[in-house]
Amino acid sequence: MSTSETTSSSHSIANPAAIPGTSLVLLTGASGYIGGRLLPSLENQGYRLRCLARRPEILTPKVSPSTEVVAGDVLDRASLDNALRGVDVAYYMVHSMSSTGSFEENDRQAARNFSEAAKAAGVKGLIYVGGLGSDEEELSTHLRSRHEVGDILRQSGIPLCEFRASAVIGSGSASFELVRALVERLPIMLTPKWVKGKAQPIGIDDLLDYLIEALRIPTSSYRIYEVGGADKVSYAEMMRAYGRQRGLKPLIIPVPVLTPWLSALWLGLITPLYARIGRAIIESIVHVTVVRDNAALTTFSVRPMGIDEAIRRALAHEETHFAATRWSDSLSSSGRQRSWGGVRFGTRIVDSRTLTVEAPADVVFRCIERIGGDHGWYACDWLWRVRGFIDLLQGGVGMGRGRRSPTALRVGDTVDSFRVEAIEPNRRLRLKSEMNLPGRAWLEFEVTETGSSTQIRQTAIFDPVGLKGQLYWYSLYGPHELVFNGMLRGIAQAALQEMKDLDMSKIPNGQTATQHRR
Repeated sequence: MSTSETTSSSHSIANPAAIPGTSLVLLTGASGYIGGRLLPSLENQGYRLRCLARRPEILTPKVSPSTEVVAGDVLDRASLDNALRGVDVAYYMVHSMSSTGSFEENDRQAARNFSEAAKAAGVKGLIYVGGLGSDEEELSTHLRSRHEVGDILRQSGIPLCEFRASAVIGSGSASFELVRALVERLPIMLTPKWVKGKAQPIGIDDLLDYLIEALRIPTSSYRIYEVGGADKVSYAEMMRAYGRQRGLKPLIIPVPVLTPWLSALWLGLITPLYARIGRAIIESIVHVTVVRDNAALTTFSVRPMGIDEAIRRALAHEETHFAATRWSDSLSSSGRQRSWGGVRFGTRIVDSRTLTVEAPADVVFRCIERIGGDHGWYACDWLWRVRGFIDLLQGGVGMGRGRRSPTALRVGDTVDSFRVEAIEPNRRLRLKSEMNLPGRAWLEFEVTETGSSTQIRQTAIFDPVGLKGQLYWYSLYGPHELVFNGMLRGIAQAALQEMKDLDMSKIPNGQTATQHRR
């Protein structure tokens, strides 16, 4: 259920916590996973929104013009007064995943600072996401810390709506990335007993619906709400569910010897998670994290989806995000420009290279737009032909389809084994491969003009399926170096030659190029 589809009598309850367009809502943790997904949802709902950020210059470009970004740090009490001034309801979405001994004290201090500042500012309600788990049973260090943070926020006397959730299923969430990486990379898994621990994972869409609907109920209804999806499953069952949607059948063999510490080191090697984050997840998985109090189902209109639908939506959201996002935006998240690739985003592998040429963007883009067909690929055409022949033998389209026009492209055009997926004149061209591959592949070119020069960014993207896809990509490392470097240099050289030809065409009859330039 999407937030926009949510309808319930709870929406018409008197004295909602916040009113769109009138109430001021503060969001902390907007750079984190849940907070980052909540941010655009709140903006779309029309709430007056303010975000707290340690580095406002990083967050500001990501928010709408109507959203205010203020500098502050929950560990710096004095910095919070300005952020909380005039706020009606605040989301507290801050939690450490560090494994150092200081993280619990940091979480305590941050919660104390925030609750004191919120109380002083007259905030009417707080909303917080904690972790599922019974206080009457042994909890992991991180689950215990999350419960303690909730207790500290409640002690402020401000009504607190605390959602206690199990694993969150969504593209980019730590739990989902753990499951995805294991299934995609390991067809056979020797797994410790923690994969049998029962959880009640919740889809990110459902959790966002709960968080937004909390603004629509009166603060008198604020309390602890346990929230989870429709299914109670183990991590082994989650891995099998993911595998079904990707056409993979992982063989999971449980073994009794891996401790959480050893498991965390193993996850650090196999998955994109740091070992310290992997250990925090494992320590939580060991304990049962299922809903025991169903009060959320009577207070809120959300009817959570099951694990299969949550995974399907996670994959679908990733496709939407991929189609709408420029690859250079993703690469810039590292904080530095990369000139060559092999960088991972989820399971997707990105090889990005840049080169600057002394030519205007329109000239460079004309050279890019001529790629393929009779013109060729600017380098190693024989390798392209060999790869096309292999593809034909495998029942694919090969490299012989050519192109509709030798100089112009439009969406849907074929370019040998590729098809034009997106084109923005003098700015961007994205081609999708239609070869028979163990995954999906794209080739993208972007041009950015700076003064008299233009930067060309050439990006190859591969979305491998299973171990076969991973092996395919890395087995072609050598040919990729030849082809991708040569293609980028070839485009730059073609642009320089075109500039030279344009220069020569302007020379009057009877003069040399040197005489003309004088």
